[in-house]
Order: sequence, then structure tokens, then C-alpha cells
Amino acid sequence: MKDGIHPDYHPVVFHDVGADFKFLTRSTMSSKETIKWEDGNEYPLVTVDISAASHPFYTGKMKYVDSAGRVEKFQKKYGWGKKSAE
Repeated sequence: MKDGIHPDYHPVVFHDVGADFKFLTRSTMSSKETIKWEDGNEYPLVTVDISAASHPFYTGKMKYVDSAGRVEKFQKKYGWGKKSAE
């Protein structure tokens, strides 16, 4: 491999906040937050909303995610979906 053209690939801990599940893997992502892992080493911590531990496809359980009102907020903000008073 050529030097200087590939991103830094290092161990990172991902924390699924929905399921309170943490896993250690390798990634190019970085973070200012760190966490001490089970092996005693400190790794960058990246928080995610959904992982295999909380996704309905993998868990088989449907979980409600608070997304109500997003379409309405968009329509209100940009005036879409309303008939104009011509």
C-alpha cells in the first residue's frame, strides 16, 4: 500500500444508546470521547442510535422510535402540502 493515501484504521468502541450495548471493532471514525474497555485499554467512543442490538430486523421486535411530527415540521417549515389561497 502507498503511504499517506489511506485513512487511519484503528480500534474504536461503538455504544448503541438505545440498547445500552457497547462493542469494540476497528474503524476509521474518531472521537474526542474515550472509554476504558474490558481489556484495560482506552479507546475512542462513538455513540450510535441503532445497531444490530436494537434494530428490529435483527431483534425481531418492533421498537417505536420518536419520529412523530417530522413530516409535519417539514411541511410547516417549507409550506409543502398546503394549498395556496390564490
